Amino acid sequence: TFFQNFLSSKQENEKPLSENMDAFEKVRAKLETQPQEEYEIINAEIKHGGFVYYQEGCCLVRSKDEEADSDNYEVLFNLEELKLEQPFIDCIRVAPDEKYVAAKIRTEDSESSTCIVVKLSDQPVMEASFPNVSSFEWVKDEEDEDVLFYTFQRNLRCHDVYRATFGDNKRNERFYTEKDPSFFVFLYLTKDSRFLTMNIMSKTTSEVWLIDGLSPWDPPVLIQKRIHGVLYYVEHRDDELYILTNVGEPTEFKLMRTAADTPAIMNWDLFFTMKRNTKVVDLDMFKDHCVLFLKHSNLLYVNVIGLADDSVRSLKLPPWACGFILDTNSDPKNCPFQLCSPIRPPKYYTYKFAEGKLFEETGHEDPITKTSRVLRMEAKSKWHADGRLTKKLNGLADLEACIKTLHDQGFSQPSLTALTAFSAGGVLVGALCNSSPELLRAVTLEAPFLDVLNTMMDTTLPLTLEELEEWGNPSSEEKHKNYIKRYCPYQNIKPQHYPSIHITAYENDERVPLKGIVNYTEKLKEAIAEHAKDTGGGHQVPSIILDIQPGGNHVIEDSHKKITAQIKFLYEELGLDSTSVFDNLKKYLKF
Repeated sequence: TFFQNFLSSKQENEKPLSENMDAFEKVRAKLETQPQEEYEIINAEIKHGGFVYYQEGCCLVRSKDEEADSDNYEVLFNLEELKLEQPFIDCIRVAPDEKYVAAKIRTEDSESSTCIVVKLSDQPVMEASFPNVSSFEWVKDEEDEDVLFYTFQRNLRCHDVYRATFGDNKRNERFYTEKDPSFFVFLYLTKDSRFLTMNIMSKTTSEVWLIDGLSPWDPPVLIQKRIHGVLYYVEHRDDELYILTNVGEPTEFKLMRTAADTPAIMNWDLFFTMKRNTKVVDLDMFKDHCVLFLKHSNLLYVNVIGLADDSVRSLKLPPWACGFILDTNSDPKNCPFQLCSPIRPPKYYTYKFAEGKLFEETGHEDPITKTSRVLRMEAKSKWHADGRLTKKLNGLADLEACIKTLHDQGFSQPSLTALTAFSAGGVLVGALCNSSPELLRAVTLEAPFLDVLNTMMDTTLPLTLEELEEWGNPSSEEKHKNYIKRYCPYQNIKPQHYPSIHITAYENDERVPLKGIVNYTEKLKEAIAEHAKDTGGGHQVPSIILDIQPGGNHVIEDSHKKITAQIKFLYEELGLDSTSVFDNLKKYLKF
């Protein structure tokens, strides 16, 4: 195994680790005893009526619910008609009366997407297609006509909402445009389909409008005008709005409610409060229950609130669980979800409201990520506020403290420590390589954000204006500029010994421009060369590898080529025997 090779190859050359190595051995043994199952993630699946809609091969298909695991399915659309390179379905939505189905289709090497609308009949046919769609939902008007609302994404920014109808009364019109470039728009249909919510959000502030699911041609109703620093998310049940918000004290998120016809903030009544330092991961609404998915002190919890009697049942989940995968579900009696962890495949659980108990499900061969109707959101906590703008160095201090703790307690040593980061995580890891390079032996970075200062000063880039609340505005605020200079990885490169670094970048990545990564790599190599010259070659010169991949997708799937390149780099830098590593990888990857 990786850990056995790791230990045996270093045993003769490294000083003995502390007695706490026994704890490390216990962790290793636990990992090895976990079932090494193969499983794959299916991109999108949704149940509607008596059918399941999903992707089979290169086709959008549907089958009867009871035949979902068989080969008896109906082909609705062949993705090859779009002439895209390896297309896959990212999201599916079915019209209320199943006259139409809409699907968002993407490719692995691009963030752009196409939404197709297929008319469901004896011979299904594509009715329309819309480019660059982000979120989309169906509603039905007073005359039983299906109306599709969708957001249009331009340069990674979603500012426009459109609505369209099909058939004999075909139309496509712009419904709303957000003028503030620091905000974006996404659509969410409440669990009971009563309202379509138009969510207008920045990093710290939100504003929600209600579109009547029964009268979608009526003007939308504003719940509460945006207030700087106030975030809120909305669900609906029995003519009441349930609002998850950080308004008021304490700043942790709390659940409030109000009548749907009096939605303004002065009418919000406190319904449920969270413990301090609790992160709200998600919320799901049922006929008689509201389910909150929470994280507190690094443990996951499910809180089940009875809406009839305001009872609360809090369930502490297994300590190995690190995250939730929430399931599509229209059954008012059950709340299904999965728990995931780096050390085992996801496990299925179902909370059954009638029994008031959580059950672990068995018999699922392949855990599946499904398109969900659950309100997807990231409830920003005080912890997040303490790590943005002029508090970014707090994150660097936390990362350094974690690594030093692993060293101090004998779990590792600097020459045995590797670190990996993706996207904005590159800021902290790059900063650590500048400030405390002696803590690390090797680093892998993927699509890393490394030139914070120059990026945030270039307002022509797609995400600069949207990210000002996170990083600050160095163009207009001198204190922001000076603070960013203190930690920006590119700005703080200097002649010194660095860990070896493997960087994977993407040629047409719109989120993290390739130019900044190339500039960082060149500057880093120059500093390393200068240091080697000044010290006369006293240190082993670190390897700096820049692997530029084709494509423009910032969220690249875990391809075999990428994984093997990164693993090969780490094994070589840590001095491990990689003879059997690729055979072991085949247990998890289908070459």
